[in-house]
Amino acid sequence: RLRSDSTSSSASQGSRSKTILRQRLAELMTCIEDMSSDDEAGEEVSRTLDEAFQLCGRLLPTDAFLHMVTWNVATAEPPEDVASLLQLNDQPAIDLYVILQEVNATPVRFISDLMEEDSWSHLFMDTLGPKGFVTSVRMQGLLLLVFAKMMHLPFIRNIQTTYTRTGIFGYWQGNKGAVSVRFSFYGHMMCFLNCHLAAHMHNALQRVDEFEYILETQDFDIFDTPHVLDHVVFWFGDLNFRIEDHGLHFVRSSINGGRLNLLWSKDQMMKKKEPFLQEFDEGPLNFKPTYKFDRKADSYDTGKKRKPAWTDRILWRIKPKSLPSEEDDDDDEKASTSADDGQEEYPIMVTQNTYTSVMSYGVSDHKPVIGNFTLELRKYFDTQLVDLAPAGEWSADHDALLTYTILEDFMSSTWDWIGLYKVGFKSAYDYETFVWVRENELPEVNEVIELQKSVAKDDLPLLSGEYVLGYYSTNLNSIVGLSDNFQILESKRAAMEDLVSKDINGIDK
Repeated sequence: RLRSDSTSSSASQGSRSKTILRQRLAELMTCIEDMSSDDEAGEEVSRTLDEAFQLCGRLLPTDAFLHMVTWNVATAEPPEDVASLLQLNDQPAIDLYVILQEVNATPVRFISDLMEEDSWSHLFMDTLGPKGFVTSVRMQGLLLLVFAKMMHLPFIRNIQTTYTRTGIFGYWQGNKGAVSVRFSFYGHMMCFLNCHLAAHMHNALQRVDEFEYILETQDFDIFDTPHVLDHVVFWFGDLNFRIEDHGLHFVRSSINGGRLNLLWSKDQMMKKKEPFLQEFDEGPLNFKPTYKFDRKADSYDTGKKRKPAWTDRILWRIKPKSLPSEEDDDDDEKASTSADDGQEEYPIMVTQNTYTSVMSYGVSDHKPVIGNFTLELRKYFDTQLVDLAPAGEWSADHDALLTYTILEDFMSSTWDWIGLYKVGFKSAYDYETFVWVRENELPEVNEVIELQKSVAKDDLPLLSGEYVLGYYSTNLNSIVGLSDNFQILESKRAAMEDLVSKDINGIDK
């Protein structure tokens, strides 16, 4: 399960797409030979070349960069700065952030979007808001946040969340359990599964049983990928696996002497041989165990003197090309070489670039663990479902006009809405104002809809700023179309209401 190259791949390049590309190029050569008119031939050649290069673009994989954080902070308040935790200044720039904070458990709601009450959510939204907030879910004490660059939002679809409670006979046990979010990312099905499993050294088997129970019971209302293992899965959190056999002195001396490899064979997770665990990959544990520390210190527990352990982990799993049957359980080669057409044509490869802890943070007795990944994928699609644009000049001095076009058929609803967002918005609900889509009948594909006087001037911002329109699909639980950024002009009413900044002696007042 532990791989030195930290790389998984679902499939090689598909031969069918290459055949189509050859056909396009053959058509190009035929056009050149058959056209009598130079102008006519030039137009046909140009058009065929465009098609060929567009197909080449779809064939070539695209890199997306994923940054994950897992951190059990219990009742602690967040630090002032999380830049090093999020690697904000590193290159290449991150496309997706997935962050788990195990925060103070309060038995109010298992799932809540009232993140205004949570200082950790505030901190990350304020820090990453300009990148575009996607979704969040909170289970009693477990907070899972997903952020994406705004450019990716229309291609993150079918967002669904669920949770599982674990404990004795299924009764709720504090903040133990799992919370997950799944979505389609350019057509690739992704699932981020956070778990907090049973504590203490002697509960290794219970932890495995809990994880298996979570995989069996969590499901989604998606017909082709209803289960966690139907996705590319990232499994992370306070998994609570410990270091067996070795005594406290040996463990600490191995850590202090930089001989972490002496502890790997006694790590409970590495010793487990269950087949479903063997399907998960994890990078090498080349960082110090992240539990248990004295708070606001770099020293391990000086109170109860608990043995250090790698309790906080990040693993991943690429969906196998085919699942072996009872008849071919022993035929590993056969199982690893068969693939369905979708995986063959649209492969995805996960490469872990970084797997480490950040020892500088001391607000908790756990240290945060971060994993940085490259997702090399071929996009199933790269066109928004809806195209939007402001019509004419926008200001609060008059009602505003906008147009939208349904580019592809999808399960639209009269509950869909179009929001006006200030660039740098934090979530789909962080709009300035919104309008419902047409109520009487839904638009057809490629039908241009003009909403005249749909955005009342009283709902528009008085001051100038850069904004964007977003179409939110209630059935897909996501923004499926974004306009280009545009400027809203300062209203004449702003000066009348004394909202305009004044330059006095070179200082804005």
